[in-house]
Amino acid sequence: MITEILKPAELIKIDPVFGQLSFDDHEQIVFCNDKDTGLKAIIGIHNTTLGPALGGTRMWNYANEWEALNDVLRLSRGMTFKSAITGLNLGGGKAVIIGDSKIDKTPEMIRKFGEYVNSLSGKYITAEDVGTTTQDMDKIREVTKFVTGVSIEKGGSGNPSPVTAYGVFMGIKAAVKYKYGSDNLTGKTILVQGIGHVGETLVDYLSKENALVQIADINQNRLEEVAKKYNATIFEGDNLYAADVDIYSPCALGATLNDDTIYKIKAKIIAGAANNQLANDTIHGQILKERGILYAPDFLINAGGIINVYAEIVGYDSVEAMKRTENIYNTTLEILSFAEQNDITTQAAAMMIAQKNIDKRKKENASK
Repeated sequence: MITEILKPAELIKIDPVFGQLSFDDHEQIVFCNDKDTGLKAIIGIHNTTLGPALGGTRMWNYANEWEALNDVLRLSRGMTFKSAITGLNLGGGKAVIIGDSKIDKTPEMIRKFGEYVNSLSGKYITAEDVGTTTQDMDKIREVTKFVTGVSIEKGGSGNPSPVTAYGVFMGIKAAVKYKYGSDNLTGKTILVQGIGHVGETLVDYLSKENALVQIADINQNRLEEVAKKYNATIFEGDNLYAADVDIYSPCALGATLNDDTIYKIKAKIIAGAANNQLANDTIHGQILKERGILYAPDFLINAGGIINVYAEIVGYDSVEAMKRTENIYNTTLEILSFAEQNDITTQAAAMMIAQKNIDKRKKENASK
């Protein structure tokens, strides 16, 4: 028998999905492998109570496959709550492709991934994310209709990053309003970590509001380009988490709020575009609360992108999409107030309200 030749440590990995800490009763995990194109991908479908699972495809050079699995589990779960908190008729899903998008990605690989998406018959709808582009979505559209964020020329809404950035901007202003009584950003020091498409657009919005913007990124050329373009300051300190700023805005990858960083943070507000900023929702959310740091839940304020691509499904209207994204301001204020009134973390408050929306729909579906 196979168990006779496996070491105890290896036996633990027989159930790679159900045994993961990030597994949260996900409905379906699809492993995609194609030798000819080199495709190795994982599609995570967390919950489809509210509708088909929509979420972007991230291409990243993960250290190993376990790291990729953990990421897709966390990201797909976050998409469920993101759609629920914004009132969209969508479930939560996400996909990751393992590899370096600058080196490994080919049109054939992307097309093959699209075929896997198509095989799910609409249960999962994809979109762009870190490491994928609008052009990739156009390529996927050649083999499946279950894709959003395609180019305007092909009937889509294009890159959703500007709308995502606008939603984060609204979330920052709401958090400042709640903390200080006014949403005026003049003179507020804001550190934006990660200046990709979303981060750069956010820097533009913040600069136009006369905020004192500092930027950090692993790409020095991008730093110099964005700093010059928006009159921002490049962060020069040894530890950006200990930066003496009013607002810390993580806009790169997730889990930057963890055991190593959370006690170093001096910012009074955390509000950014990155997904899953809290390494542990419960533990790190509570620490921020105890330290008096106001946290704007990421899945709430970065929902502009999914609001925008959802509009493609129901009939795209850019004005309506921006109007709905602007409402993130009001929703953020409601969540922050609800958390304070109930003496719970802002993360718990947002998840509670999102789960309430899911449970309500589940009950309605059961009664039909």
